[in-house]
Amino acid sequence: MLTVKNAELETVCGVTSKFPVNDSPELAFAGRSNVGKSSLINALLCRKKLARTSAEPGKTRTVNYFKVRCGREGSEDDVFFYLVDLPGYGYAKTSMAERAKWGPMIEKYLKTSAQLKCVVLLVDIRHDPTADDRQMYDWIVSAGKTPVVVATKADKIKRSQLDKQLKNIKLKLGMEKDVKLLPFSSETKQGREVLLDIVEGFIS
Repeated sequence: MLTVKNAELETVCGVTSKFPVNDSPELAFAGRSNVGKSSLINALLCRKKLARTSAEPGKTRTVNYFKVRCGREGSEDDVFFYLVDLPGYGYAKTSMAERAKWGPMIEKYLKTSAQLKCVVLLVDIRHDPTADDRQMYDWIVSAGKTPVVVATKADKIKRSQLDKQLKNIKLKLGMEKDVKLLPFSSETKQGREVLLDIVEGFIS
């Protein structure tokens, strides 16, 4: 099991920025605006305000690189990886011009990062995946990357609804059988250890 020792924002890239060339593995996190991505990142890394939760969905317009230092059980050596926070997509009030900029930026990152090991796609467990979610899933697969789908806000539904909602997400996204799907709650930390295990598998 990984133990997060330190995490800090290292690089911020806008539309015209060049992506950094890193020497540690990268795991990207993608999801539509208001899916709870910042809350998940903070919960995963045990930080309260590392990833800032915007009061206005669709406000995040950059690719943010967080450098994370972790300890690993049974090893004295620390391991490092970059958690790459991609811009939230799909917010209706965001102008078409702005959305037209973000799509190519995200797609370019997915297809050009040499260190990208996995893309974690966040969807809201309470609702059907959107057309934008399906497009992002297809982008991840077409870029030759391994998707992991995380269903956020699991604390907002009844336990009896969980399996039904997860099956629905698999169906709507057209997920392959071997693609991982897990429920997650930033409030209760449900799914945190499972997600850390998945992260460890990709950075080892």
